[in-house]
Amino acid sequence: MKRIILLLLTLFCIGTITAQNTLNNKADNIIGTYSGKQGSDKFKVKIVKLKNGTYQGQVTWLEHSTDSKGNKILDTKNPDKNLRSKPADCIVLFSGLKYNAKKKHWDDAKIYDPQRGIRANMTAVFTSDGRLRIKGSLFGISESVYWNKENK
Repeated sequence: MKRIILLLLTLFCIGTITAQNTLNNKADNIIGTYSGKQGSDKFKVKIVKLKNGTYQGQVTWLEHSTDSKGNKILDTKNPDKNLRSKPADCIVLFSGLKYNAKKKHWDDAKIYDPQRGIRANMTAVFTSDGRLRIKGSLFGISESVYWNKENK
């Protein structure tokens, strides 16, 4: 019985690792629409490939995109004053993201956190359960959020 359980656990682990490696083995696997949540904010992000071969992620939907008076919520915390009048449901979170074939993840970009108005170094990798882990790091402090890909 112990051998059967050990065999099943081994097969499960191999399948999980194989699925994760498959998603992380092809640069364009990151393209798509994702749903996520940060704090109580639910949102959707669309990742596209740009003409220069890098990737960009833009907010396409927010659960709460208007204030109590029905006005669009704006990107008021953006350090670029020219972007503070942009609707929050149109914010470009990152641009210039590159696939790192050696490390089998995406990196070399900055991600914008509209809740705090900061930009941080970004890496992205698919987890064993198929979610996209977005990790932002600034001054040695890191935070990860997980996005679920829609229409796989």
